[in-house]
Amino acid sequence: MSNIDWFVLVFTLFAVVAYGVFIGRGQKSNESYLKADNKMPWYIVLLGIMATQASAITFLSAPGQAYTDGMRFVQYYFGLPLAMIVICITFIPIFQRLNVYTAYEYLEQRFDKKTRVLTSLLFLFSRGLSTGISIYAPSIILSSVLNWNIYLTNILTGGILLIYTYVGGAKAIAHTQKLQFLIILGTMAFAGYLLVQNMPNGIGFKDALYLAGKSGKLNVITTDFNWKDKYNIWSGLIGGFFLALSYFGTDQSQVGRYITAKDNTNAKMGLLLNGMVKIPMQFAILLIGALLFAFFSLKPAPIYFNERSYEYLKETQPNRAAIFEKEHEALQQKFNQQSKQLLAEKDHPSSTSETSIAEFKTTQKQVALLHTRVEQAINKSNYNAEKTDTNYIFLYFVKNTLPIGMIGLLFAIIFLASWGSISAALNSLAACSLKDVHLIFSKEKPDDRQELKYSRLHTLAWGIFSIAVAMFATQMGSLIEAVNVLGSLFYGPILGIFLVAFYFKKIDGPLVFISAVLSEIVVIAVYNFDIVSFLWLNVIGAFAVILFSGFGLLFYRPKALNS
Repeated sequence: MSNIDWFVLVFTLFAVVAYGVFIGRGQKSNESYLKADNKMPWYIVLLGIMATQASAITFLSAPGQAYTDGMRFVQYYFGLPLAMIVICITFIPIFQRLNVYTAYEYLEQRFDKKTRVLTSLLFLFSRGLSTGISIYAPSIILSSVLNWNIYLTNILTGGILLIYTYVGGAKAIAHTQKLQFLIILGTMAFAGYLLVQNMPNGIGFKDALYLAGKSGKLNVITTDFNWKDKYNIWSGLIGGFFLALSYFGTDQSQVGRYITAKDNTNAKMGLLLNGMVKIPMQFAILLIGALLFAFFSLKPAPIYFNERSYEYLKETQPNRAAIFEKEHEALQQKFNQQSKQLLAEKDHPSSTSETSIAEFKTTQKQVALLHTRVEQAINKSNYNAEKTDTNYIFLYFVKNTLPIGMIGLLFAIIFLASWGSISAALNSLAACSLKDVHLIFSKEKPDDRQELKYSRLHTLAWGIFSIAVAMFATQMGSLIEAVNVLGSLFYGPILGIFLVAFYFKKIDGPLVFISAVLSEIVVIAVYNFDIVSFLWLNVIGAFAVILFSGFGLLFYRPKALNS
């Protein structure tokens, strides 16, 4: 990067950290540190919810996801708006009325302590692991830009955000998320504009869309039903609904955002607006990936977007790499010519148009097969790198195409997006481990000052844990998919516990506790045997808790019913 890009990057990151420390200064109680004194208006709640979900993984990995698999990933969010309505009707009024620090406090009142602790531990394990993956995402960038070791950049990335998270708590997180997300949205919109402007040979937006469509990258809706298909309208509407219901309704990283709201109305407005704007936002981010495919169909694309991994292959297997490069050069030249031919025939179709489209798709498949062979060769080597180059596609475009200054700003926004989600996660992990585990098993009752001290120590501990997890995230492929798979392994049973608590009053703590344990075993077994795609795990986990609990009533009569 140029000196100007470095200045933009460092200045932006420093300004956000300084702002977070300033806005979060003077914390004197846990009420302020963990809940921001319940003073957040709806727009802060909205931006906090969106920033918590839209991590660096969203902006780094989603364009690569669309580049390789098309835009069908957007269907993953189709169940979100309905889930927001259910949460506003059922979850928020209860959490606000009880004035809870964590979602799991309610479970102790409804069931018992062990059910509260079990649910908390499921959350802590899943969110702790996924936070580590979120730290790893921007570390890829720093590693690529500086040519530093990925393990060093994990420590640097996770360590910087800990400064304002440790000092300022929920208040600092809420206000920095507002600033971060506004910068992110503006910069990503400008990056999309520059992508179209930089199309070769004067190609416009409609032409780029035409190429993306013919390549199958605009597959926004897929209606074929297949249990193992990750992204179709059915898994999105049903599985996505249950995942969103669990994530926004029972995951403390999101619950912690809207319980800071002034009142019920502000919390509900933040959630409902999130349900309305999330799908268009995700569509736009994925569209960048589809347009990137059109961009690289008109000009030579690299043989592999993770340049460091491919350089290692060239060093260790030069003859094999030379064969790959010769084949790649011929295919790219052919593919670029066919893409231009398609555009030339777009407005003046002829008898040969169908043949041109068929040849274009055939070459596209050949390019993809060559990429797979290169990827397999890299993965079979001893190089410790990611299994795919999905997370590097957008990064490659940024580094090699955008103007000076814009490169540094785009690198900065990926850090900011990461910090927004990670800081919220660390705050929620600290709140949960302190309130739902530490204080429950502690024999002494700490005063406000001691509790604030413990909250900061828990934040620090979870930061260190997440950085450690990031060290092992290199083999997870597409990060946006890895995070969602990980969440789906635990969200179903957690949601099932809450659904039983809300709607099945005859079921008590001992019964739901056993049902939750059995349901988690079922979910893990279904995943290990690859029976269905990961979105359906949320449905299976939730219904398993309900079914096991209902079946248990045939053999066990709760004490409340015996009295």
